[in-house]
Amino acid sequence: MKLSDEEKRILLQIARKSIEEEFGKTTVNFNQDFPETLNLKCGVFVTLSIDDELRGCIGYIIGDKPLYELVYIVAKKSAFEDPRFYPLTEEELDEIEIEISVLSPPKRIQSIDEIKIGEHGLIIQKGPFHGLLLPQVATKYNWTVKEFLEHTCLKAGLSKTEWKDPNTKIEIFTADVFSEKELGGNNDDN
Repeated sequence: MKLSDEEKRILLQIARKSIEEEFGKTTVNFNQDFPETLNLKCGVFVTLSIDDELRGCIGYIIGDKPLYELVYIVAKKSAFEDPRFYPLTEEELDEIEIEISVLSPPKRIQSIDEIKIGEHGLIIQKGPFHGLLLPQVATKYNWTVKEFLEHTCLKAGLSKTEWKDPNTKIEIFTADVFSEKELGGNNDDN
């Protein structure tokens, strides 16, 4: 799914306002008509960064609510519930950069030759362990396919070579990734 710039701006505004809402700065109003695309149910991740350093990232692989509502939920979780970070402070509000990744449904692969760096994200699952890395992570670190697989295994809590085990499930997905920086600022209320 490809979103229009206007739809992207709406989702970025929802994400920012959901975080600001926690500090009593605004409220999010869902009593409006959203474009039909934003009512679809699909996976989404919201990534927060400060000075290009990760500050929080949470999402859902599969959406069970309309996209606009899921963005509202995961933006708050990224800001206040990512266990890798302390909750976002009000002082950090103007420093955070918000990036949203809207996911395609995952597809199981039969060969690692199907993985395209920069296009695919990975999900690796073995038994109760699973890990996910978004497509932009491999690009950011200039990883090879093998390195991408290894880091996704480590994220799952597995040894880095578990991707070779035939009992390990490997899935790929694509993402429409966009950020405030790309669309012209973090306080765009158009």
